[in-house]
Amino acid sequence: MNRKIQQSLKILSVILLLYIFLLSIKLLGMSFQLFGKGFAEQLITSYSNPFLGLFTGILATSLIQSSSTVTSLVVGLVGGGVIPIAYAIPMIMGANVGTTITNTLVSLTFVTRKEDFRRAFAGATVHDFFNLCAIVVFFPLEINFHIIQKTALFLTNLFEGVGGISITSPLKLIIDPVVKSFKHLLTDIVSFPETLAGIVMLVLAVVVIASSLIYLVKNMRSLTVRHTESFIDRYLFRNAVSAMTLGLALTIVVQSSSVTTSFIVPLVASGVINLERAYPYTLGANVGTTFTAILASLATVTAISGLGVNTAGVTIAFAHLTFNIFGIAVFYPLRRIPIFCARLLSNLAARSKKWALIYVGVLSFILPLSIVLLTQ
Repeated sequence: MNRKIQQSLKILSVILLLYIFLLSIKLLGMSFQLFGKGFAEQLITSYSNPFLGLFTGILATSLIQSSSTVTSLVVGLVGGGVIPIAYAIPMIMGANVGTTITNTLVSLTFVTRKEDFRRAFAGATVHDFFNLCAIVVFFPLEINFHIIQKTALFLTNLFEGVGGISITSPLKLIIDPVVKSFKHLLTDIVSFPETLAGIVMLVLAVVVIASSLIYLVKNMRSLTVRHTESFIDRYLFRNAVSAMTLGLALTIVVQSSSVTTSFIVPLVASGVINLERAYPYTLGANVGTTFTAILASLATVTAISGLGVNTAGVTIAFAHLTFNIFGIAVFYPLRRIPIFCARLLSNLAARSKKWALIYVGVLSFILPLSIVLLTQ
């Protein structure tokens, strides 16, 4: 009986810690938005070519940590005739890369434990390498042959008369009010400037992420000794299809690929899931993050039929989906490439932690910012 009570308490503590962890992830995203969104909007409107659009998408999404927000901005600008679809699609590709910084930052919380960090960093960056590999293949194809744009236009015409529905994430219902209340406290009650409020939220989020993960992994390890590992192996991650479906479904429910891919990092770090099974989960999350935008865009077409702005919005939403589907079609069969790259980088980072920081800084900020500034 005592053992059952202990197990129940551990399960409850895992649920509570998971909630705190997800809350801190949302807090992290909000902090980026407070001191990055205005700059991101300026970046997106200052395009000059598809190559610049790609790095603008990376940088803008890295700053505000929401591919949905960047995609929405791009959809609005395309609909308003500010950006042509041909330039917007590379921005969507870049947004896929920029949104992965959250789970990479989560992996850095394991930096004091070498083997855990090695696994966590590989589990986080395999998402990066899938997106980078997909860009290497499909960016030049898109520039020369517009295969993503043509496919997206075909899907737009196919579904032009189909109405959408709105989805409310249950996770948002229990997390967003807390995050918004904390933002209200800092910006309205304490009257901090938005930049300062963003810094405070960023520091708090990092501390809470690190603390919650330490205890989350500890509790998960004690639980996986008996039942949880068997359950995960047998049901949730028994094959690539189930893992991909899980990533897809969770992202549709949560409406944030950053959250769902960050969730997998402690599981990989604790050894509950290996990299080969985490990989299809992240691919499903990539597809899932496009779902809400597609439904929303279809709903607008139904509400105001025949307007180019709405058709363009649907096209961009389908372009995001198409890019991910094409990437999976190539780099799931060739999954050894991104998995090998992630393992190679994680081994390097485990030997010298500076490489992890260099990787995050260069990929997410230094390289795209340099490209944007040099090509203006």
